Amino acid sequence: MTSQADTLLQPPGQRLEYGFSVRDGQLRIGGESLAMLAARAGQTPFYAYDRALIVRRVGELRESFKGVAEIHYALKANPMPAVVDVLAQHVDGFDVASGKELLVALDSGMNPKNISFAGPGKRPTELAQAVAAGILINIESIEEVRRLEKIAAALGKPARVSVRINPDFELKYSGMKMGGGPKQFGIDVSLVAPALDEIHRCGHRFEGFHIYAGSQNLKAEAIIESQNKTMELIARLADGLASPILSINLGGGFGIPYFPGEQPLALSGVGENLQQLHAHYASDFPQARWIVELGRYLVGEAGVYVCRVLEKKYSCGQAFLIVDGGMHQHLAASGNLGQVIRKNYPVAIGNRIDDASTELVSVVGPLCTPLDTLADKLRLPVAEPGDFFVVFQSGAYGFSSSPQGFLSHPPAVEMLV
Repeated sequence: MTSQADTLLQPPGQRLEYGFSVRDGQLRIGGESLAMLAARAGQTPFYAYDRALIVRRVGELRESFKGVAEIHYALKANPMPAVVDVLAQHVDGFDVASGKELLVALDSGMNPKNISFAGPGKRPTELAQAVAAGILINIESIEEVRRLEKIAAALGKPARVSVRINPDFELKYSGMKMGGGPKQFGIDVSLVAPALDEIHRCGHRFEGFHIYAGSQNLKAEAIIESQNKTMELIARLADGLASPILSINLGGGFGIPYFPGEQPLALSGVGENLQQLHAHYASDFPQARWIVELGRYLVGEAGVYVCRVLEKKYSCGQAFLIVDGGMHQHLAASGNLGQVIRKNYPVAIGNRIDDASTELVSVVGPLCTPLDTLADKLRLPVAEPGDFFVVFQSGAYGFSSSPQGFLSHPPAVEMLV
């Protein structure tokens, strides 16, 4: 919580509103200084997630959706149990992508009827977990329908299923396209009818459809177009079904800005279109719950990765800050998690936010590889050993998406504050 002595952070050169505060030049997360958080963690590096920012983001979505769609959290973005427990109190459901994530979701107290399981390669043990827990399984192939038949029979319990569709369109401008053309995700539109026949033959409880066309999208018009096409497709596929549609999962794809020049998603437009869609199709699907499934949009901007400067050195006139963290703990910030051309994440010297004196530096970690770079040729306040180096936009796909054991360096700590 900010006080009269605090100011909201707006890093130079970035048009990102983090919601974190600064007091006397010191970055504060959840109202605490970096020095206090480092003492609390017992070390650097650490990840810190601001629970108030997470809750605020859920509230913004609720205001935008006006009650027409449920908000579900995809644990893959950040499966830290403390984060999941907080979200369990504020969102309507969870989506999991593994048996371990399912256990975390169940431990949070989330009602199993509000948990779904997606992924193209669910193991037999994971399918058994899902059936035993009574969660919704997003079917990704006809073969998965058949494998599930034997598991459900052995447990003496019908499986709740939804058909994940590989649509004949893609989410334009998305960071990762997960629909349209050959994909490992979902069932092709042309195979949905035989998949539904097989589900009926196997005695599974069919509940609805799931379409997730892409992720990390900042263009409201692209998300709106995708949602419109999704509902048109679902209406077409649902025509003539013997059982009512109980669940319509529109996916997500809402992105957050990482790099200079990127603008935040215009959420209001997406929300207004969703309300219009619901009004148009509500009579066609009177029993259906509409779901928007989000990961990084809920938690990404609420987290920071913090490490400490170990040494400053110069090589051929170039300044390097060597820090005690790196790509093994934050692979995405190093550019090695999907970037074709490496770009710098928004970063700061966390205890020198207001310093006017700057220098051009590269920030590198302790690993014995040139890939271990967290910032390349970036102008930052003049830093010294002991200072805190901070990577913003680190609440999603950070800790759990990084090779923590690489070169056997110690792992980072995670904290919810």
